[in-house]
Amino acid sequence: MLVCVSVALGSVLNTWIKAKHGYPVTGENGNTVHRTDPDAGRKIDLLSSENEKLNGRISRLEERIAVLERIATDPALRTAREIDALR
Repeated sequence: MLVCVSVALGSVLNTWIKAKHGYPVTGENGNTVHRTDPDAGRKIDLLSSENEKLNGRISRLEERIAVLERIATDPALRTAREIDALR
């Protein structure tokens, strides 16, 4: 019985040391158990917010490029008329 308790205690201690020092911990079936990041939700929210800002910026830049392409490819007379109409 002492051997079983020693093996169990050794296994628990070994797993604790691995987890504390960042080594991969394996479960009962031999698969790696990943530690959860306590700040994962906050990081996801920050990345989602940044992603929305960047998507908005890309949309605005695409619109500006489309206008510049139209100006570059339209005949000069039509562009001049549109500019005069805006004045």
